[in-house]
Amino acid sequence: MSSDPTLSCDVLVCGGGVAGTMAAVAAARHGAKVILVERYGFLGGNATAGAVGQFNSWQTAAGRRIIAGLADEVVDRLRTYGAAGQHEVFVMSNGHRMDRVPYAPEVLKLVLDDMVVDAGVQVLFHANLLGVECRERKVTTVQVLTKSGVLSILPRILIDASGDIDALNRAGVRLLSLDDGETLQPATMMFRFGPMDFVRFGAIPKVHLAALARRGFEQGDLARAALHASPDPFSQDGWFNISRLGIDATDSMSLSRAEIEGRKQAWQAAAYLRAAVPGCENGRLQAFATQVGVRETRRVEGDHVLTVDELLQSRPFGDAIAAGAYPIDIHPSAGGGLVYKTFDADHAYQIPYRSLIPADLDNALAVGRGISATHEALAAIRVMTISMAVGQAGGTAAAMASQETEGMLRLVPIGKLQAALQADGACLGA
Repeated sequence: MSSDPTLSCDVLVCGGGVAGTMAAVAAARHGAKVILVERYGFLGGNATAGAVGQFNSWQTAAGRRIIAGLADEVVDRLRTYGAAGQHEVFVMSNGHRMDRVPYAPEVLKLVLDDMVVDAGVQVLFHANLLGVECRERKVTTVQVLTKSGVLSILPRILIDASGDIDALNRAGVRLLSLDDGETLQPATMMFRFGPMDFVRFGAIPKVHLAALARRGFEQGDLARAALHASPDPFSQDGWFNISRLGIDATDSMSLSRAEIEGRKQAWQAAAYLRAAVPGCENGRLQAFATQVGVRETRRVEGDHVLTVDELLQSRPFGDAIAAGAYPIDIHPSAGGGLVYKTFDADHAYQIPYRSLIPADLDNALAVGRGISATHEALAAIRVMTISMAVGQAGGTAAAMASQETEGMLRLVPIGKLQAALQADGACLGA
């Protein structure tokens, strides 16, 4: 890093989760000077710090592929390290079918390092957002606190990939609110458990597995009625997604309590696995995720608010920049259940570029789970595969705007953006 406390760049990406990392890589590969700011000492967000352990929903239920591009490259690079399993279709303990690629979260850190270094992204780790200054509908300065002190970054374009939309919130943009009866989706503390006998665990009849999950919840051993596990490629361990923490993760006190409660829930769940679940008798809790995995906090109000009806109707968008097929998956903040609305066999949907553009600014984008979408729509598009696709689109658009439209993101030619994304392997069609 320069000794000058001020840096300038074409594109500043705040947040190094998978959406932000893909945005940074895409922008740099298209010729932009990119700075990527991340609070941890590694990239990946929920995919690494949250230890989700699997990339879900690459295709429709009928098997038509709708996620590709940089997301594919991530998996290919993981496989060169022997750190990703094969794409597979499985049935969750609640009986719903899902497709996934399991991966090793620790090795994903290395893969994402490789990608940003190869692309020429300037990465700034251990940096926390302090403030954002705007003038005449443009972000002009972003201040971050680093080990070297306060650093001011002057971007032509800001991409907020923080998940919590911290940068755009500091910029004062309008945010979407929850409707009556809606609550924020809860967080989850992932944990690694093993060794497991995956043959025996996988052979448990789904009716029996669901009954075990219900019993664990009713006894107070499980925070929700689920027994989902993703195999770790480097061991006989599994990553379990079976806790439930009803919090507002933008509230520092609430988030801190959730970290403590999440580890307690994981410990209790691990004891139940060992005592009651076939294939888990010899296992024990091996690791907690670095942080709770957050599903939902702030959502920006964009030029277009993506709705659940548009997903259900598979509405075509002239400015489509990504596609998805993940179901509407709402985790209630309390109780053990799940609202899970599946689609027809070959159903998919599109995400418009306008949902990435904050209504109040001209040189900023949101990517990842904070884009402009209703609570119900976000329940489908928040997953990491779709976030990677949206991140790639946002980074590509930002590079174009920095070079061709003086940073004005609304002036990016949609046809040219779509052609560039497709040339880079992305899938736009629903």
